[in-house]
Amino acid sequence: RDKLSYYSNVIINKLYLMRKTPQTYPYLPVTGFVGMCGSKYLIYLKNILVKMLLTRGKFAWVYELLSLMYAHQRLNVEHLYKYKKITSNNITAQTLNQNKELFHEWLVGFTDGDGTFSIAYLAYAGNGSMRSAGSESSARKWTLYFNISQNKYNLRLLHFIKSQLKIGNINEETNSNMVNYRIRDRKKLEEVIFPIFDKYPLLTSKYFNYLKFKEAYRILEDISLTKIQVDELMLSLIKEKPSTPYISPAWNIVNNLVSNTYDAKMVMSKAWLIGFTEAKGSFYLVNKATDRIVHGFEITKKLDLIVLSAIGHILGIKTSTKKTHFTVVTTNSRAIENIIKYFSNTMKGMKSFEFRVWARTYVKHKGDFNKLNLIRNKIRTRKTRYKILVE
Repeated sequence: RDKLSYYSNVIINKLYLMRKTPQTYPYLPVTGFVGMCGSKYLIYLKNILVKMLLTRGKFAWVYELLSLMYAHQRLNVEHLYKYKKITSNNITAQTLNQNKELFHEWLVGFTDGDGTFSIAYLAYAGNGSMRSAGSESSARKWTLYFNISQNKYNLRLLHFIKSQLKIGNINEETNSNMVNYRIRDRKKLEEVIFPIFDKYPLLTSKYFNYLKFKEAYRILEDISLTKIQVDELMLSLIKEKPSTPYISPAWNIVNNLVSNTYDAKMVMSKAWLIGFTEAKGSFYLVNKATDRIVHGFEITKKLDLIVLSAIGHILGIKTSTKKTHFTVVTTNSRAIENIIKYFSNTMKGMKSFEFRVWARTYVKHKGDFNKLNLIRNKIRTRKTRYKILVE
């Protein structure tokens, strides 16, 4: 019965996702039918036979034959692009190493969480000494850089990103525990970074910053402009602000409204959500009473309600609106179990360690206050000790 339901759902989804031109055919023997339809239907018929065996000859194969005989399906490019986000669900930490497209989607998600597209400049007086950046008589040196900053605790994640992109530099800040991965080379930005973020658009309001970043690149690369013209255009550009609230154009496909899980998955891929969760997600243990500790999960943002709404639909968590921020947060057991299943063996940085401990304690020690309290204290000690060591 489960197999029958599965295959019927497959066919229903295929019929819904693809435009159809109904065509009825008279009864034909198999040879005539195959000859009329072409060799590609030999593969189709082979699949039917396989499914007959799987279902012990029951009804799933009937649905296949009906869809074959009564619906001549034409692929629609717009529809394929529209629904491509739904398909990338089989993701592990290993596939992020091996599959560049999944890594790129993951990177966009992580950048939506912790990345920046920066336009900076230094202003110099005519004698070469540095002057106020706002001085009209100053000469300006403009710099563009793509940046991801992390605590040294998560340094390995930056090395993973660099190993995948094969460009950029990692630098430690001298007066803090932060480490920066940066790409400043404009040629590398054009060759490597722009194609990724053009193909897989940012889903948060950082999309606006990315557009400014690309426009700054265009201005700086325009050899027909004088230095004065470049300065004027660049100064005007960095003053531009997004509308409030700003919504990434990526959400236009659902008319900027997410009402259910299907809408959310049309825009938000699993790889993106894994990356974003590595940046912004929190897996923690929290007291519900003096003698009760439960598992919690939370993502918080000041902007981008539509993003958190989509995450809430995908993970089965209610989205809440606070005075200063939006959040998806839960301690519900069923939601926690869904989250454990969704993120199992998917993350790359130290968040993967935190997740594994969090998930394992849920499975083994749920409801055991003393054990959970002991483990929580060990995690806190480990983090504190690491931070002291890197200082």
